[in-house]
Amino acid sequence: MADNTLLSRLDSLESEYSEIEARLGDPNVAADNKKFIELTRRYSDLGELVRVGRALRARVDDFEVAKMLVSEATAEERDELRAEANEAEADIERLEAELKILLLPKDPMAGRNVIVEIRGAEGGEEANLFARELYSMYTTYAPKLGWKIEGLDSQESDMGGFASVTFKVTGEDAWTRLKFEAGPHRVQRVPVTESQGRVHTSSATVAVLPEADEVDVSIDAGDLQYDTFRASGAGGQHVNKTDSAVRLTHKPSGLVVSMQDSKSQGVNRQKALEVLRSRLLQLELQKAQDEASAARKDQVGGGGRSEKVRTYNFKENRVSDHRIGLTVYNLDKVLAGDLEEISDALLAEERTSQLSETVD
Repeated sequence: MADNTLLSRLDSLESEYSEIEARLGDPNVAADNKKFIELTRRYSDLGELVRVGRALRARVDDFEVAKMLVSEATAEERDELRAEANEAEADIERLEAELKILLLPKDPMAGRNVIVEIRGAEGGEEANLFARELYSMYTTYAPKLGWKIEGLDSQESDMGGFASVTFKVTGEDAWTRLKFEAGPHRVQRVPVTESQGRVHTSSATVAVLPEADEVDVSIDAGDLQYDTFRASGAGGQHVNKTDSAVRLTHKPSGLVVSMQDSKSQGVNRQKALEVLRSRLLQLELQKAQDEASAARKDQVGGGGRSEKVRTYNFKENRVSDHRIGLTVYNLDKVLAGDLEEISDALLAEERTSQLSETVD
């Protein structure tokens, strides 16, 4: 039978949902951009809860009606009503389980777009080549989930890898899934630069930042220092004859963001500001959680071979995620963008852990 405590909580949430719906139609609220965005996000979060909650109540009513009618029914009708009651009871259990997941503490960044930064770490040119493969993996994975990719900046290495590459991913659950990608990724294989066929271990780091709105982070123009320079490609070759590249320094935090992909200085400046805002938001979040003050350092560590969230072993066609002890033998498919199995497992582990904490 239905959990009365759960139904009681749903009453409160549905009242909040209706109240927010009314407030969103208030011109005074619409005029307050920060408040309007906060309410819109909360309204969206509650929408799925209300939908599932209403479905649960409907099936509870169906169950109770079927049980009540059994005593007055003929033998043939009783069998049919019992079947209806059993079906309703199964739906109630399913919907309650779904609601318990929806009621778990919500990641404050859920629903945000993300900015991903990949850098070659230890291993020289082999690390840069692996950084490009990770970039290809994510940009192939993204469209499968309906996400859009926007390149922000890249620094190519001499052999066609990426010393660094930054891009934005736009999609409803981009943060929810991609946040697990943050950290050092280790690769074990024979590099193209190795003449004797020996396996080397290299690493690339991935930082995943929630995209920040202007209402999230207020930046004083006086705290910014803009410098321009000439964009250059691998090996120091100039790809631009004008000073279109931009280096943005946030003086209070010391954060520095450089952008050079666009030939327009204005576009590079805007992209640099966008990345800076997201980095500052990450710093604020981590400070509130008493974590380290540097967003990327927390996520990627030192980038060393011994620190890793995942290992990609080419000889064994193996990918191992060390946080949850998951190993799959389809490295070729994973690098081709088939990340669903790993992503689903990480998400399931997070939810299992949260459910366990609520029980405790």
